[in-house]
Order: sequence, then structure tokens, then C-alpha cells
Amino acid sequence: MINDMSQRPGVTLDEVFNPQSVAIVGASPDAISFATFAVISLKDAGFPVIYPVNPNHTEAYGLPCFPSVSAIPGPVDHVVVCIPAEKSLEVLDDCAAKHVKSVHFFTAGFSESGDKARAELELEMLKKARAGGFRIIGPNCTGLFIPRAHFTLATRMPMTPGGIAFMSQSGGHSQDMPLHAGSRGLTFSKVISYGNALDIDECELLEYFAADPETKIIAIYIEGVREGHRFRDILRKAAARKPVVIYKGGITEAGLRTTMSHTASMTSSVRVFEALCRQANAIKVTDVQEMIDALVALRFAIPYPTGRNIAVLGVGGGPSVEAGDHMEAAGLELPAFPAAVSEELRGFLPGAGAIFTNPLDATSLIFPDAIYRTVKVLGKSPAIDMIMYHMGFHTVTRWGEGLVSSDMFLKPAVDALARAHDEMQKPVLLALGPASDMPAMKEFLKVQEAFVAAGLPVFRSIEKAALAMARTAAWYNKFSPVCERSNNA
Repeated sequence: MINDMSQRPGVTLDEVFNPQSVAIVGASPDAISFATFAVISLKDAGFPVIYPVNPNHTEAYGLPCFPSVSAIPGPVDHVVVCIPAEKSLEVLDDCAAKHVKSVHFFTAGFSESGDKARAELELEMLKKARAGGFRIIGPNCTGLFIPRAHFTLATRMPMTPGGIAFMSQSGGHSQDMPLHAGSRGLTFSKVISYGNALDIDECELLEYFAADPETKIIAIYIEGVREGHRFRDILRKAAARKPVVIYKGGITEAGLRTTMSHTASMTSSVRVFEALCRQANAIKVTDVQEMIDALVALRFAIPYPTGRNIAVLGVGGGPSVEAGDHMEAAGLELPAFPAAVSEELRGFLPGAGAIFTNPLDATSLIFPDAIYRTVKVLGKSPAIDMIMYHMGFHTVTRWGEGLVSSDMFLKPAVDALARAHDEMQKPVLLALGPASDMPAMKEFLKVQEAFVAAGLPVFRSIEKAALAMARTAAWYNKFSPVCERSNNA
């Protein structure tokens, strides 16, 4: 294997993930590029020491610009390279002279191109890194995102430090997933896009995150691995210590072709990968949005459900039927309420138009007090492992009319569900219904923000909640998921 050609250098991943200074090679005030966004993002995030590097400029973005890395007067921990691949070896010589710790190549056009000469160029790059005692991230990737260190190469990233580590072969996923996850309350310890994995690869990263005290949950996007047996062993050990959510790209013929040209990855069969996830008890998802949903469940659906039984409540016969279908299709079970539970519910929920089955449908469930009392009654039953309140249909408060997000409903409803969860110690979930237009979407996002701020797991549809909780229950209780959408691949 290329990255096993010699003993790894002394720079540890702890050092790689703790940069104090960075040089951006290729930064130019005359161009809009990845280097442009890197410098601007680092400045906005408050990263302490930023050095633009470009021999054609003396200043860039209000900062002194240097002709080379070695010309920088202060120490440089990390280097981001955004210049053509043909100049890679020259840059690495410069980095060696400066005694940097790590070099990230955003630059593409290496082994993923399929060109033999470009693959040989990668090998020469690795030799220089080994001789110079520094690490290489990539090439062909977007590199690091470290909220605690104020290190980000993209704008609008969620900068509150947290407990989720995300390792991704895809640069786009490494930036898009945290961005979309931030509005769902998810925060990150460390994120890395590692591209062609010339030096730092998926095995080393997974092993590191499994031991990292800042990381509580591990998320992975991979297209392929070079050392299958080693990855299998490390995945088993990692998943035995922490939850691991994994999304594998390239499960179709078209996807397999794309992974080869994207990151030069050799992929295994879908069946082998699925078997590996089952054996390791890793949570397999089929796209980035499902990954976010699974992370929401792992982060906020606490304590984890001790079984598959779910109680569903909300307003509207159609959405209740839909909820039942999605729950069972995902592998959850909706047990009938015990007679004592049904009797207690009938004591305060109006009977007209109500359906006292599971899912429970009653018009008064638009009122926070009724929501709280119902969740409390359902939560007392040992036959129920988790409870979901859905807002698929509100006869009085429709998205976009300003009533759902008003003080009349939103704050009392948030308080009701949060209080019920705290008092009964079972996961309480919220599933939102779809928004139909711009005013509705604004209200939808306001409602999401309020429930997320209360620490509740919020899902953007009944189906997404069902899939996420089925996977969480299967992982926590170590039983096989009943339904995985990827089985049709």
C-alpha cells in the first residue's frame, strides 16, 4: 500500500488536529477560489495566525502575503495547498524546510485521474513527507474543520464545539453535512475530508477517533478502503466503544464508476459492506440526510429506547395512518394500549372524533396541556419504549399562518414535551410535517429551532423519524434492523 511504504513520521493526529498557525498557498486577492474562502473563513472564525502565500502579491484580504512558506517569519503548523498539481513537489520541499506538521492538498489531478504519471507523483509526494517528517491530508479534499480551534475553511459552519467526529472521503459531504446538521442541534469535535488518502487514511482516522476523549459519536462517509481486513478490525473495536454511523458511497454500477474517478477508491460489494456493519454493530445509512437523522437520534433521543415499541400521537387521521405505516415498515412496533392506559386517556381527551388506538389521534392534541398529559400517561406504560408527537396535520394551526410559531402554541408545547421527557426518562421525539411555501418554511424552521434549543430530537418527517429510531433501537439493543432501504440495491 502506498501509505505503508515506510514508518509513519512522528507527527501525531493530535498535532494535526491542533494547528496554531496556517499558511494558505495560492491565496490571491484577484480570484474567487477555495483559497479565497479558506482565508475569509479562518478570519471570520477568529483563527489566530493566518499566512496567505503567493509570490505575486504582498497583501491579501488585509493580511501580509508571503512569496513562499519558508519566507514566513513565524512558525507554521499547517499548510493548505491550492495550486496546480505540477508544483506539488516544490511546495513540499518548501514545507520541509519550514518544519511544518501537516500539509493539506485541496489540489486535485492525482491518482483519481487514472493517469499513471499522476499516481507516481503521489508516491513522490509521500516520500517527501516521510523524509520531511510531516503528514499529508488528501490530496483532492477539503481538509480540516475543528470548531474548538476556530479552524474552518468554509463559511457558516457550526462553530460550537461538540462530541461528533466526521471523517469523509468526500470534500463536499465534509462541509455540507455539518452545515445542515448545525440547525438540528448537532455539534462537532473534529471533521476531516481525506480524499485520496495518500497518507492519513480511514483506518488511522477511525482508530484515532475511537480513542479521542473529545469524540462521543463517530460518523463516516467512505467510498472504499485499501486495507479491508484492517478496517474491519478497527471498525469492530471502535463500534464497541462508541456509536458509529457509516454511509458508503458507490453501491450501484454508476456509483462505483464515480468513486474511481472521485477518490481513486477500490470498493467492496454491497453485501460484504452490509455484513461488516451488522457484525460490528455500526449504524448503516444510505445518504447524508439519513446520517444527520441518525446522529440526531443518538445525540438527543436519550435515554436510548430499550426495545422497538413506540407510541405515536398527533392530530389527523391520515397522518396517523401514515405514521403507523412508516413505523412498522422501518421495523418499529406499535402495540395496542393496555386497557388502563386507554381508560385514563379517555378521562381527559374528548371522545368525539378521537381514535384511541396506536397511533393516537385526538383533536385536543393541538393543546400543550393535552400533549403533556398524554405523553405522561403513555410513558408510564412498560409496553412503550419511546413516544413520538407528530405535527403532520393541525386543524387549527397550519404552517405559514403564524399560529404554530406564536407564543400561544410554541413555547407551551416545547415546555410540555421537554417536561414530560425529563419526568419519565424515555425518549420523546418530534416529527414535523412538510412546509408548502416560503411563509410556511419560515415558520417550520422557527418551530424546529425552538424544539432543538430545548434538547429534543426533531425530525423533518414521520418517515425520517421512523428510520432513525429503528436504527437506533437496533443498534442499542443489538438486534438486526427489520428494514433497510438499501436492501433493494
